Amino acid sequence: MKNVTEFRVSVSPEVLNDLKSRLQNTRWPGEADGSGWHFGTSEAYLKELVKYWLTQYDWRKQEAALNQYPQYIADVNGVKVHFQYIKGKGKNPKPLILTHGWPDSYYRFHKIIPLLTEGEQSFDLIIPSIPGFGFSEKASMSSRQVADLWKVLMTENLGYLKFYAAGGDMGMNVVKALASNYPDQVTGIHLTDAGYPMGQEDPATMTEAEKQFAQFVQQWWYSEGAYAMVQSTKPQSLAYGLNDSPAGLAAWMLSFGNAGAPYEIIEQAFGGRDELLTNVMIYWVTQTIATSVRMYKTDALALWGGEKPLQKTRVPAGIAVFPREAQFPREWAERFVHVVSFRNMKEGGHFAALEVPEAFADELRTFFYSLK
Repeated sequence: MKNVTEFRVSVSPEVLNDLKSRLQNTRWPGEADGSGWHFGTSEAYLKELVKYWLTQYDWRKQEAALNQYPQYIADVNGVKVHFQYIKGKGKNPKPLILTHGWPDSYYRFHKIIPLLTEGEQSFDLIIPSIPGFGFSEKASMSSRQVADLWKVLMTENLGYLKFYAAGGDMGMNVVKALASNYPDQVTGIHLTDAGYPMGQEDPATMTEAEKQFAQFVQQWWYSEGAYAMVQSTKPQSLAYGLNDSPAGLAAWMLSFGNAGAPYEIIEQAFGGRDELLTNVMIYWVTQTIATSVRMYKTDALALWGGEKPLQKTRVPAGIAVFPREAQFPREWAERFVHVVSFRNMKEGGHFAALEVPEAFADELRTFFYSLK
């Protein structure tokens, strides 16, 4: 490895004591009678979660779990990138870089690490934190700029001539850019979403299934898309409150995680209550909520500034559509990537690697090992 140093998560007692004080002194705003989750994150639920956070959640236990696997900091074109690096135990493991989104983190993939590094069909897993997220440098970069970093990380820092890539949410944008711009290095990609119609498409070129998907997205945008509009336009205004209040940070992240899903499965969507809080904690202890939401603005500025659309990649792509995710048709994905596998999964949602890790890991293994 080149320009790489070892890393361990270690949060000071002062940070944890400050967190406890802030949670204990949360100023609750009150909520409309009977509003439940219909006005945003339920205050009744959030109070219960904060109580659990204060009295039962054990950060030191979670910190030890985060340090279970090797972690590093790489200097990638002058940017400090945090990543996990776990070698596969098979005879010829495939190098695979996994990219998270928002409001999750590299922790999104922790349950599938043992599932993908054991056995003959195994992988060398590289799981980085996007710059501006978690333990990487606090630098807000566009998805394409992150893709450029990933190419250097894989080929120059780690020495892989060719590699595979997978991602969802904002990670999807990074992976598409990797495949489009570096088809000679990227052997195959896997996505759990393919982007959304934004009104720029010519309806005459769209199939009926694509038009129905576009209508669904428009309705979803009006009911659940406020977070993306705020983060794409006024991320700094939002960041002050979220960086100052752990309860506020959790409320904002939970509101998104709950979008489009039955309210009672919110913890399940993140893999469980401890997993949910550990994901929030990664943002809190690193103070990266500001730089993470700023990525939405950075991507928007690149688009508004006339950034040319990515060329459709020739790299083979596998697509998995989970039932609690936006149900896009195959032809929509084929606009952007060379789809060779398209599967509708039986269960799971936006954070499938946390919610249904066995099914997700099996999907990745089956697809990547089917490629010649």
